[in-house]
Amino acid sequence: MPELGDIKKGSELGYKSIYNKYIFQACIDCGKGRWIILHRSQQDKRCGECAKLRYIGVNNPCWRGGRRENKNGYVLIRLHPNDFFHPMVKKTGYIFEHRLVVAKALGRCLQAWEIVHHKGTKYPKGSKGNRQDNRIENLQLVTDDRHKQITILENEMSYLKKRVTLLEAEIILIRETQGTLR
Repeated sequence: MPELGDIKKGSELGYKSIYNKYIFQACIDCGKGRWIILHRSQQDKRCGECAKLRYIGVNNPCWRGGRRENKNGYVLIRLHPNDFFHPMVKKTGYIFEHRLVVAKALGRCLQAWEIVHHKGTKYPKGSKGNRQDNRIENLQLVTDDRHKQITILENEMSYLKKRVTLLEAEIILIRETQGTLR
C-alpha cells in the first residue's frame, strides 16, 4: 500500500500516460487515497464521488429550486425522498407540478391511472400557458377513459368554432357581393 505523498511515474502504476508523474493523496472529505497527476494535486482535493456529492441539489450553482420545464412545456418539481408525496415521482426524482397540486388538495398520493386535466379557463387549450397554469381551479382529476372523452369533445368544439367563424365570414362576403350586384 502506498504512503501519502509518494510520487511515481505512470509507467510504474500501469497507466496509459507513462510519462506523467502521480502523487498519492487522500480525499479531504472521505479520506480515501488515490493517485492524482502531480501538477493537478493542488486542484483535485476531493475524490470523484465526493466532488459529485458536493454539487448535488442546493449546492449546485445551476440549482433553480428544484423546478424545471420539460420539452412539452409542463413544469416539473423535484421532491426529496422524505416527502409524503415522493411515491408519485418518476425515476428522475421529479413530479409534474399539476399532479402535485391536485394531490396536495386531496391530501393523498394520486394513483398512476388517475389523470389531471387542464381545463383551459385562463389560457387557450393546448397552449404552453395552459400547461403551466397549475391553479387548482384550472385542474380536474379524471380517469383515462374520461380524459379521452373530454379531449375529443374539446377538439370537436374548437373545430366547430373555427368552422362557424369561417362560415360567418363567407356569409358576410356573399351579402357584400349581392349588395354590389343590385
